[in-house]
Amino acid sequence: MTIAAIDQGTTSTRALALQPDGGVAVVKALEHRQIYPRPGWVEHDPLELVRNILACAEAVPDPEALGIDNQGESCLAWDAESCEPVSPVIVWQDSRTAATIEALKADGAEALTLERAGLPLDAYFSAAKLAWILANVPEAKSLHGRGRLRLGTSDAYFLHRLTGRCVTDITTASRTSLMNIAGGGWDTELCRLFGVPPETLPEIVPTTGDFGALEVGGRRVPVVASIVDQQAALYGHGCREAGDAKITFGTGAFALMVTGPEIRRAPEQGLLPTVAWQLAGEAAIYALDGGVYTASAAVNWARGLGLFDSFEALNTLEGEAAIDQGLAFVPALSGLACPHWDRRARGLWVGLSIDHGRDEMMKSILEGVAFRAAEVIAAMQAQVPSTAPVSIDGGMSRNSYFTRFLAEVLNREIRVAENAELTGSGTAHLAAAASGRPAEAKALWTAVRPERSRSAQLATFSDAVAVAREWRG
Repeated sequence: MTIAAIDQGTTSTRALALQPDGGVAVVKALEHRQIYPRPGWVEHDPLELVRNILACAEAVPDPEALGIDNQGESCLAWDAESCEPVSPVIVWQDSRTAATIEALKADGAEALTLERAGLPLDAYFSAAKLAWILANVPEAKSLHGRGRLRLGTSDAYFLHRLTGRCVTDITTASRTSLMNIAGGGWDTELCRLFGVPPETLPEIVPTTGDFGALEVGGRRVPVVASIVDQQAALYGHGCREAGDAKITFGTGAFALMVTGPEIRRAPEQGLLPTVAWQLAGEAAIYALDGGVYTASAAVNWARGLGLFDSFEALNTLEGEAAIDQGLAFVPALSGLACPHWDRRARGLWVGLSIDHGRDEMMKSILEGVAFRAAEVIAAMQAQVPSTAPVSIDGGMSRNSYFTRFLAEVLNREIRVAENAELTGSGTAHLAAAASGRPAEAKALWTAVRPERSRSAQLATFSDAVAVAREWRG
């Protein structure tokens, strides 16, 4: 029988089966639509996501148990009785609540969110999105008046509709800006601040346990693990000890460092305390989170501009770095996250000259993402000193120029995961542990060691970031 994971991500849903050697194999993958109704708005169709989850689960051979990971901050509203959605999924990238966030900041509310949720005020998190739904979707208002409204992150909707349990795991709840990071429950003051009725929210539970059962192939298969995607990837990377860190380079870049049973707070560095996982019957394990909004999204944007023809061509980049030629790129195409948390910052090139061509511009984009990741790791390193290698995965980790430059900027060894499915792997291994079938994860890595140090050039890049933050055109 098969232990499997359903990886419900930003662009696709995938089913992965745990193999006898501890690896995972993709069984089925389905992409879904990205809906952009207005500038800055990003939505998914919740029923399309449900159909894809079911189709992926049906493809798992002889399933014994499932784990499901989710997009994190993406959220929606639904009817508590029928489980029909009454809003689209508002995706984590969506910035429709930016004006609300700025107004709360102006009122001095960020002190409360930092104290209780451990999070800054930002449109990235779920709280303001959920409040927007209640204020702007008539059917949500009507359901609330009748006591039938449910508001929550996408995992809670999937579980409620597919297994009958209206719950969210503690890692996902810690990304809403509504959970008290120390107490692990919904915080009444935070709910009042954002205007989210706490009675509409799902119950918060540990990462592993009884999440109900999914109807698959005429039989009920227990769901025994539920976790936010980046924490699943942290587990899949094998990070277990304080100081262990990973970076996933996807649409954005997501860095997490394990801090153990202790909550580390560093708001002045833009680092966010978050729950890494909580196994059933055990205390929560915490981590520091540092995000970069734009990573491979910048590469895809550049391709659309015609700066390169194929992703294979990027692997031929070599020679002098763009930063050594006076050219820097700040990948603030959607603003800046850690350690700056400035949505108004704008992406830019600094130092462009007639001598720079397509190759130099592409190098500068790859270097800019590496510099931004290094800013995050430097902030984490100040909180939990570690000389351990940094594990990386995601599409950009396949680019030799990028990985070499990242090692030089960090001035430490990086381990490039040969397994591209670390999110699904982490979820599957959590499900296996919850089912009493723990197995060692199959970890294959390529070590990239720095040939020189470029850490001093972070100061030069910081000057470019300062310009990006001043530019409000």
